[in-house]
Amino acid sequence: MQSFRTELENLDNPVVEQDIIDLAAKIEKFHGGDIDPDKFRSLRLARGVYGQRQPGNQMVRIKIPFGKMTIQQMRRIADISTEYGGGNLHATTRQDIQIHYVSLDRTPELWAKLEQDDITLREACGNTVRNVTGSPIAGVDPNEPFDVSPYAQAVFKYFLRNPICQAMGRKFKISFSSSEKDTGISFIHDIGYIPKIKMVDGKEVRGFKVMIGGGLGAQPAAAVKAYDFLEEDQIIPFAEALLRVFDRYGERKRRVKARFKFLLADIGLEEVMKLIQEEWKSLSTKSYKIDTNAVPKPALPATIAFSDKALINPERFALWKETNVHPQKQEGYYYVEIKVPNGDIGAAKAHKFADIIGKYAADDIRVTVNQGYILRYVKEDSLKSLFTELDDLNLANPGFDSTADIIACAGTDTCNLGISNSTRVALELENVIEREFPELIKNNDIKIKISGCPNSCGHHGIASIGFHGSSLKNKANKKVLPAVQVLLGGGIDKDGDGYIAEKVIKVPSKKAPDVLRVLFNDYDDNAEEGEYYATYFRRQGKDYFYQLLKFLADTDNLVDSDYVDWGKDQQFKVETEVGECAGVIIDLFATLMFEAEEKAEWAKQAYELDHYADSIYHAYNVFINGAKALLVDRGVSVNTQAGIMQSFDEEFGSDFEGVVGSSYTDFVLRIKQNEPTKEWAEKYIAEADAYLARVKEVQAAEAETV
Repeated sequence: MQSFRTELENLDNPVVEQDIIDLAAKIEKFHGGDIDPDKFRSLRLARGVYGQRQPGNQMVRIKIPFGKMTIQQMRRIADISTEYGGGNLHATTRQDIQIHYVSLDRTPELWAKLEQDDITLREACGNTVRNVTGSPIAGVDPNEPFDVSPYAQAVFKYFLRNPICQAMGRKFKISFSSSEKDTGISFIHDIGYIPKIKMVDGKEVRGFKVMIGGGLGAQPAAAVKAYDFLEEDQIIPFAEALLRVFDRYGERKRRVKARFKFLLADIGLEEVMKLIQEEWKSLSTKSYKIDTNAVPKPALPATIAFSDKALINPERFALWKETNVHPQKQEGYYYVEIKVPNGDIGAAKAHKFADIIGKYAADDIRVTVNQGYILRYVKEDSLKSLFTELDDLNLANPGFDSTADIIACAGTDTCNLGISNSTRVALELENVIEREFPELIKNNDIKIKISGCPNSCGHHGIASIGFHGSSLKNKANKKVLPAVQVLLGGGIDKDGDGYIAEKVIKVPSKKAPDVLRVLFNDYDDNAEEGEYYATYFRRQGKDYFYQLLKFLADTDNLVDSDYVDWGKDQQFKVETEVGECAGVIIDLFATLMFEAEEKAEWAKQAYELDHYADSIYHAYNVFINGAKALLVDRGVSVNTQAGIMQSFDEEFGSDFEGVVGSSYTDFVLRIKQNEPTKEWAEKYIAEADAYLARVKEVQAAEAETV
């Protein structure tokens, strides 16, 4: 604890400091039995601390907004991984960095040390706005209308700790692409922004095409267009209004239906846009000007550096340059892509990697959604030396983001949800490509992605060829074996249009390499010249591929090894637990009342800081949590905040007329009808206090009659 306090002294942000102190206090209360375990889980998830498959170990997810990281930040994370975790940096498909095998009790100290280099864990997991992702080539993309990096940074900062997204029904994801090629895969996000420039009165006006309602998981959905052009100062107000709608009307009981995509499907785009407009008056800002200088130009190497190591393999260098090196929009500079198997770099290697970056590239590393890294502002004269030194670290493998660069989630290695091994399957498939189809190292169309379960953390839902972990039962001997569900036809085409992959067939996991062989040979034999794989899949149709692969699903001729998962030596069995990706929903009266009282205190604190919109939203949550507490206590099931208000009117309306009048719903929803002024905040907070006092009286009276 003394070390933890010492680390806090090095911080200069009292909000962050208090956040870390609160986490430490809650851990202590959890150990003492003073916090319900499910409630504690939701608290730690919102602070980036996620339970691992291995009991007693935590995965800590580090938020890297739009994947941008400095050399010093990489070094800091490497040191943290060595001191507190398993000594590995795992890059994710949302541009985060994960550290595994961390003790829960050490997470406050770990967090305090990260914050010394402006790195946060806050809201990296849980029912919040997750890491804001962005095109890793933003700022250097020759096709971009403008650099979206400062816009992604502004959205990240605006919603960090924002009251409107601290206890939503499910997680919420936002992305920024750099061009119409959809380099930020907007079509699978709750909100995806694609930059555009429009001429108005002879002047260039910046704005964004806005896509909403996308998502992967077991029931994927492609986003729909909300705006063809939304001016830049409106993107944050729009996002806030949409989040308010999602918070109020989104599902909260059935977790599998609680993402925004389901709300959009249920009520339609027109109704969603109408509800967004109804929220507009309550926003603290109707126009949010983005500081385009918020992400400064990175420091460049002072001189062109050269390695004293000889280039041993000119042919390999030429291939690497062809597949991993691209000209920037800044003349004379190149960005360099670093392929990292499974996204894993050991801490010691990360330090050596940082040394190399400092010599040859800008102090601006970008984590990519395919679990690699991009270096920027490399001079052509430095490329050979850069390659030579990267090759010494096994970080100069050609074929970045090609067919040979397979994405895989952590799967059964560490995740509770993993059904069958994904990381080992990825390595096996890469071996097949390297040995039998080496020409595919230059193919940037066919993407292979693997997840350990249906939730698509490995993005199998948008793969040209995707696999997710599953199981099969041999009907003859009743034994269970590891399997993979094969999905085909997903991805982004040359015009930037996105497609969701379709489920085709389930096969034993050990047959995955044969699936690849059959599909590659079929495509080579039957595709038209220049035909993209997604187009080929749609032309042939799902049943064509089912018939093509059907023989691999046969369980009549299995051998003993088919019943053992990749990388294992024992008979396979399904071992999954409840996942923590979306947090949990708490239906205990005491816990809900604790939340209501906590929100009431937060409302007063925000008011004292002149954060009136925040104070009003905290007060709104006092009403919601107090109502839900009474409804739960009476055994009334509720799914949404809107449903809570309606049910409360029906069940308790007469008990609260003296406080809220004839309609509780109308009383609470005045939040949408008033500007967030000081006077309105003061009034609404006072009414929330009076309401909460009445909740306690009613509950006490009901308890006496039981």
